[in-house]
Amino acid sequence: MKVAIVHDELVRRGGAEQVVLDMHKAYPEADIFTLCYNKDKTYEEFKNARVFTSWFQYLGKSERLIKMLYFPFAILAMRMFNLKGYDVVLISTTHCGKFVRTDKNASVITYCHTPFRLAWRPFSYSIVNSSNFIIRNIFLFASRVLRKFDSMAAKCTDFYLTNSKEVKARIEDSYNPDQPVKIINPAAKLDNFYISDEVKDYHLVVSRLEDYKMVDLVVKSFNEMPDKKLIIVGTGSKEAELKELAGDNITFLKAQSAAQLADLYANCKALVFPQHEDYGITPLEAAASGRPVIAFGVGGVKETMVPYTNDSTKCTSVFFEEQTVESLIAAIHKAEQLEFNPKFIRNHANLFSAPNFIAKLSAFVSKIYILKTEKQFYMSLTEKIMYARKEVA
Repeated sequence: MKVAIVHDELVRRGGAEQVVLDMHKAYPEADIFTLCYNKDKTYEEFKNARVFTSWFQYLGKSERLIKMLYFPFAILAMRMFNLKGYDVVLISTTHCGKFVRTDKNASVITYCHTPFRLAWRPFSYSIVNSSNFIIRNIFLFASRVLRKFDSMAAKCTDFYLTNSKEVKARIEDSYNPDQPVKIINPAAKLDNFYISDEVKDYHLVVSRLEDYKMVDLVVKSFNEMPDKKLIIVGTGSKEAELKELAGDNITFLKAQSAAQLADLYANCKALVFPQHEDYGITPLEAAASGRPVIAFGVGGVKETMVPYTNDSTKCTSVFFEEQTVESLIAAIHKAEQLEFNPKFIRNHANLFSAPNFIAKLSAFVSKIYILKTEKQFYMSLTEKIMYARKEVA
C-alpha cells in the first residue's frame, strides 16, 4: 500500500502539524506534499521525512503572505500536485490541501481540522464584524467565491476524519459528505512531559498571540491580581499590544525548547486556557504534566478534560462559563482552593497518546483500503465475465 500525506503548509508549530507528524509515524515511508515548508519554523522531525513543496514555496515565506496570496495562487499551486500511483492519499487540511489531484483508484481520506473559516464562517473574523459596509461586503463576496471552490474540492474526498464532535457537525453542515464522519482525537506528545515534585507560584499560558486566542482576557485578569504571577509563552501579531497592556507580574517568553516547555508545564500551578477551540492540544500537554487546566468550558475541552464537580481528586480542570475577567478570576480562585491528583490527571492524558491515535488511524485506513481493493477486484471480475459472455455470443 503506497501512501501519500498532504498538508496545507509547514511553516508553523501547531496542533495540525503534530497530527501530520503522527500520520508519518503511522506511515514512515509516505511522501509528504505541502504548499510550502520552512524547516526552521515548524517541527524538526519533518527533516527526517521526504517533503515535496509546490512552486508557492518561493512566495509563501510567512503565514501572513500565505493568507494574502491564498486566492488564487495557493489553490493553483496545490492543484498542480498530481498524486498518481498512490493507493491512499491522507490529507490534513483546513484550507487548500483538498485541492490536490489524485489517482481515480486511490482512497482519499481527509482529516479536516475545520472547514475553511473564511469560506464558511466569515463572521467569525473580527474585521468582518467591525468594518464598514464596503469592506464587509468585499470580505463576504470573497467568502462566497471561496466557498464555491472549497465545496467543489471537498467532493473529491471519499472519507472524512476529524478531531471533535463540534467539527464533525461543522463538516456535515458544510460538505454534506456521503459517508459518516469519524472522530479520531489528535494526540499530545505525552512523552515530552513529566510530573514535578515541586509546584511553583505561577500560572501559565501557552498560545499564539492572536485575537481569537483571548490572551488579553488573561492579561486583564492578572492585572486585577498583581500578587499572582503569570507566564505567557508564544508569539503573534498581538505581542506588542499585550506586552503594553500587561502588569509587572506578567512575564512573556518566546519559543521554548521541548525541555524548557516541559519544565514550565510541570512547575505551574495551572494552565489557563481562555479561548474557544475546536480541540486544543495545550490542555492535554498540561494534563500530561499532572497539572490542572482553568478553561473556558466550550468546544474541545469538553471532550478532553474532566471538569470539577464535587471531587477534585478525580478531575483535570476547572471550567469558567463566560469570557469575562470576573468569571476567569473566580475560576482561578476556585482552582487554588482544590487539591488535585497529578497521577489521575496524567493517567487521563494517556488516553490521548500518539500510539492510540496511530492505532486508530491505521485501522481505519487499512479497512478502507481493503474494502476499496475488494470492490475494484469484483468490478474487474464482473467486466471480464461480461466480456467473456459477449465473446461466446
